[in-house]
Order: sequence, then C-alpha cells, then structure tokens
Amino acid sequence: MTESVATPQGRRQASRLPDATVRAKRRRIRTFKDKLSRFGITSAGYGVVFSLALIFIYLFYEVLPILRGATVEATVEYSIPGLAEDATVKHLVMERFQELGVNYASDGLVTFFELPTSEIRFQESITVPDDAEITSFAAAENIGALVSYGLSNGQALILRHEYQLTFPDDVRHITPRIARPYGDSPVQIDADGQSLKMLALQESTRGQRRAMAVAYTDDRRLVAASMTTRANLFTGAVDTQVTRTTLPQMSSEPVQILIDKEFRSVFVADKRGRIHYYDISNFNAPELTHIVDAGRGARITAMEFLVGSVSIIVGTERGELSQWFLVRDDVNEYTLEKIRSFKPHAGAITRISPEYTRKGFIAGDATGKVGIHYGTSSRTLLQKQLHESAIANMAISPVNRGLLTVSENNTLTVSEVWNQHPQISFRALWNRVWYEGRANPEYIWQSSSASDEFESKFSLIPLSVGTLKAAFFAMMFAMPLGIMAAIYTAYFMTPKLRGVVKPTIEIMEALPTVILGFLAGLWLAPFMENNLPAVFSILLGMPIMMLLMALLWRNFPASIRNRVPPGWEAVLLIPIVVVFGWVAVSASPWMEIVFFDGSMRQWLTENGITYDQRNALVVGVAMGFAVIPTIYSIAEDAVFNVPKHLTQGSLALGATPWQTVVGVVLPTASPGIFSAIMIGFGRAVGETMIVLMATGNSPIVNFNIFEGMRTLSANIAVELPETAVGSSHFRILFLAALVLFTFTFILNTIAEVVRQRLRARYSNL
Repeated sequence: MTESVATPQGRRQASRLPDATVRAKRRRIRTFKDKLSRFGITSAGYGVVFSLALIFIYLFYEVLPILRGATVEATVEYSIPGLAEDATVKHLVMERFQELGVNYASDGLVTFFELPTSEIRFQESITVPDDAEITSFAAAENIGALVSYGLSNGQALILRHEYQLTFPDDVRHITPRIARPYGDSPVQIDADGQSLKMLALQESTRGQRRAMAVAYTDDRRLVAASMTTRANLFTGAVDTQVTRTTLPQMSSEPVQILIDKEFRSVFVADKRGRIHYYDISNFNAPELTHIVDAGRGARITAMEFLVGSVSIIVGTERGELSQWFLVRDDVNEYTLEKIRSFKPHAGAITRISPEYTRKGFIAGDATGKVGIHYGTSSRTLLQKQLHESAIANMAISPVNRGLLTVSENNTLTVSEVWNQHPQISFRALWNRVWYEGRANPEYIWQSSSASDEFESKFSLIPLSVGTLKAAFFAMMFAMPLGIMAAIYTAYFMTPKLRGVVKPTIEIMEALPTVILGFLAGLWLAPFMENNLPAVFSILLGMPIMMLLMALLWRNFPASIRNRVPPGWEAVLLIPIVVVFGWVAVSASPWMEIVFFDGSMRQWLTENGITYDQRNALVVGVAMGFAVIPTIYSIAEDAVFNVPKHLTQGSLALGATPWQTVVGVVLPTASPGIFSAIMIGFGRAVGETMIVLMATGNSPIVNFNIFEGMRTLSANIAVELPETAVGSSHFRILFLAALVLFTFTFILNTIAEVVRQRLRARYSNL
C-alpha cells in the first residue's frame, strides 16, 4: 500500500475546496432554486389548466340559456272588459308594448283596454247594414292586423286596428283606432247574397296591397273574392275592386278555412278530420288537388298557419298537434305532408295562436292548459294550467313576452312569458330537419334573411363537416411534405445545408395567415381554375419525377456521384422541380384541348362534379403551407434528437441508412412525430382567415374537393359581429365555439395519451 505524498499542488487544490459550511449553504441555495423552479412550473401548469377551465366556463355560461325551457306566470286576472252578456270573444290581440289589449266581440263591438287595470281606453261598434247581421268572423295573419266580420247578406266588413304613438312630456302614449283599408262600405263576397256562415281572410303586402276572402255560404258553396284597392290621389277615397270565383264543392261541411299569403292555396278542414287542398293559382279555375286525413279519425278542432302561411298547425279533439306543409315531388306536383308532431295535450285543442315573427305557437285546450311549442326544433317547451275551464281565445305579444288567455266564462288572464330560445334543440342542431319549402329533411345552416317570416336554420353539421373537411385536405397536403422533409433534413442532410433549410421553413410560420388567405383567394384560386391540368400534373407527377431522378442518380457512375458531397443530393432536385412545374403550366392549355374538350372545369360540370373557384383544393394548398412549418419543426427536432448510439449501432450491424430510418429512427421519434401531426391538425381545425378568404363560405355537407365549405371558426368570425347580443343566433355561435373548444381539447387529450404510450413503448431502445 502506497502513501499519498502531499505536494504543493495538492495542497493548493485542497485549500481551494469549499469547507462543509459553504457546501451546506450551496446545497440550501440549490434546494431553494429547485423548489422555486418546481413551484413555478407547477403553478404555470395549473394556471394553464385554470385558464382553460375559465374559457370553458365562460362559453358554457353563454350557452346555458338555450338549455332553459319556457315559463308562463299569470300576473292579472279579471273579467274581459266591454263584453256584452250574450256576446263572445271572437278575436283577441295584444299590442307590442303590452299596454293594451283588443277584443273583437261577436256583436261587432271592438274594445281597446289597458292590460294592467282592465280600464277601457277606446271602443267602437261596427256599423252593420240594416238588412244584415253578423254571422261569421275571420282574422288574417297577426302581423297584418286585418280582420273581417261576415254578414248575412253575403257582404264582409274589413277592418284593421292601428296605434298612434305620441310622447307628451316624454311619456309614451298609445292612441288606438279602427281603420277601414278596403273602404268604409262592406265588400260583397258572395254575388248571390247568401249568408256567410264561415269566413277566412288573408292579406298580402308584397307589391300591391290586396286581400282575399273565402267564405262558406248558407247554400253550401265555397266562394272566393280577391280584393285590390285604389286610392283617389286628391280625396283619399278608397275604391275596392272585387273579383269572385267559386271553389269545387265539398262532400262534407267545413269547420275552418285558411288562405296562404301568396293566394295560391286554400285549405279547408271538414268535420271528418280531413283537409281539402285547393289550388287557386289560376283564380278563375280553382282545383281541388287532393284530400288528406289529418285528424286520423279525430275531429279537427283548431287549425292555424305559422307566420309566413307555409306551415299549418292542426289540433284535434284528442289533443294531438301536428305540423303540415306542401311538398313538391319529382313531377312538380304539390302534396300536403305531415312533417312533425308535438307533445299532445290532455284535452281537445281549442285555440292555436301563432307567434308573429317566429315559427312557434301557443295552443290552448279544453282542460284550461296552454302549451308552448316550436315548429322547426319540434319542441314542446311548456304545458301549464292557466284556467279551470276550456281556453276560449288567446293572444300572444308581438315580441313573445306576454300572453292573454280567455276562458269559457270570459275570464281574462294576463301572463308574462319567457321563451327566448325555442328554435334550438339537439334535433335541430345535429339531426336532419325538414324545413319549409324543402322536399326532404336536410342539414342546413342559414341563420338570417331579409324577411321576418324566415325559418332560421341552425344545423351545426355543415359547419362541423366543413371544419373537418378543411383540416383533412390541409393535412393531406402538409403531413407528407412536413414529415418527409423533417426526416431528410434531420438524418440525411449535411449540417451546413440544414442550417439554411430549417430556419427558412420555420420562419414561414411567422407569415400572417391573412396574407396566405389573401393570396389564396385572389391569386391561387383563379390560377388553379385556369390551370387545372397543371395542378393535377404537379400534385401527381412531381413525386414521380423525384423518384425517377433518385433512380437515375443511383445508376450514375460512382465517379460522378462522388463529386456531390453526402447530404447535398437534394440540391440536384431544384432544377427538376422548377423545370417540371414550368412544363406542366405551359402544357396545361394543350392538355385541356386534348383530354377535356377545351375546359377541364366544364368537363367536370358536365360529368356531375360541381366546381367552385374557391374550394377545398385551394384551402388544402394554402392552409398546408401554414401548417407545414409546425409539423416540420416538431418532427425534425424529434428525429434529430434520436440518440446517435442507436443509429450508429444499427449501421454497424450492417443496416442501410434507410433501413435504420425505418427500423430505428422512426419508432424512436414516433412520439414527437405524432405530436407534430396532432398539433398541426389542431392548427388546421382552428384556422380562420385562410378558410374565410379562400373557401367561398358555403355551409354544405360533402367532401368534394372541388367545392367549398364553411368552418366553425370562420362562421364565428363572420357572423358574431353582426348578431344581436343575447339572441339565439348569438348563443349558437358560442355553442359552436364550445364545440370547437371541446373537440380540440378531446383531440389533444387523446393525442397526449397516444404519445405517452408510444414514448413508454420505445423508451427502452
């Protein structure tokens, strides 16, 4: 055993070593730094989770109101004012500020009364000719406020209630009045002067103001009268011109008549529960087109149009409610079809009151219950007992916030209504919906129109499919290029060339996507439309040319191949890519002439393939350029960081470089490559500006590469600035954001689970 000899150098080194106190202090500092770092990293992680939770909570808070149903709360109850003892309520109206109600009585007395107090504001008794009496009553669509009293001499008195707003002392005051838009004198509906036992009225304000009445006379005829007006420019006197016709006779007595606003159709319900559809588009030769059994053996007790006079709501004595409208078949013939049913009532439906500007309605039944229903979403939002006896009449506020109900004993109840989002349901959002005017149920997103009669179409399927479509085609373009480029750059390329290529590709990520969208919409889309053969030649032929070049290079003499340093072979492809691209574009017009009769786009159209200038192909290329840097950067780092001893060991055992890549590098780098793919996919799913400017924003449901789409993110960007805060449209856009957020969250969670499993599987290499 040898003894160590203390040398001067050893003594100097020993003197520089820290003593125990200094080492303990350094350990404490290091421990503190470790704890501080751990705390900071943990806090940052929890902060990210907390931020995501806050985003989710906020989105859900904005969406939550659409999950709420409807409420009806009675506020005031009293006997209906101004009603004679032997009279009944024929029609009830509430004005939009919910201050006044209007009662049209069976004896011709019109009463305007204050809703909170029942105080009468104004009354007017309709003047009936001495030789006639009131025999029927009819009201046109609520929004027009036109009503008519039918008389025993074949005439009809046509009225309209109106309101004048004034603001004395800055306080709103409503002055009601009764107008006679079709003249002060009664209009002769039946030329034979027979009593009008039943009457229907409708008015059209599209173009020249005109109205139509259909009546069932005492001698069992259905007569129709079309009325147009002409006002004297100097005196203001109204001259009403009337054209009359007779409808084909029915085999049974009618119970209700409806006329659509286009004056093309008349629907008559009879006592057998059947609806007779008359086509009156040729007014002088009306036809009974067909008869449907709408009651299915039950008597029809109520029948009304929804706003727009397209859909009919039918109520029966069994409490059943169903929606019907005309559907055009393949031979351009219209038939009345049952579209959907609603939750039935306990008693016979006695009254149906449609909403003014939405496809909803309120139904009253013989047990005193009211039900709030909505057509498009097929929802029954509420059924509530308001009276002990049957509902005799109802009126809903034009803004859907109030309700008047009258029982059989003439007790009127004023109620407050909350029913803000009835058009939203799971069925309307995610299933096919049969919309008015459509031949079949469809997925449609169409949130607005110029008309209040519009039926909002809020299907999220077109937007979800569009999101997946845009991401799918973008990934088809970006994923092969990004991953292959990452593998070649990290494993085969010389470090000097890699130092140029990698920063160049990564700096592409800093390019604003609005610039890419601008270029895609204004340059790339027209270029691809005009050079479709060149586009497909490049997409399909370029990889083949690269493989041929590689095969050719492999067969070159060794003396030539050795002149190119290893890792610089990719430079040789640059002239091949440039020349082939130029040849493809130059030959594009000739290919169109030879193979596609001069126009490839026209050839696609003639073969049943729709081509839009801004389509998924354009989006795939443009968004692919935005996603490639993300996929490339992460995948390249994963491949480059594969331990050298693994690749060197594989090569030492006789594997070729490509065998090493396939058998060693890719499995080891697979967690990182998979993360690159999923992060790129998430980027594509959430992309807004490129799809906004390069897709045409058509919410369609298909994966046609030549048609556009609308994505969830682009739809939010387009429509959110223009929607009313708190509206159903506003809430659905937040629901779309919640769907997008949830989808990306679930996708990233699954991706992380898969990545961790891949990492665990190949960590032992």
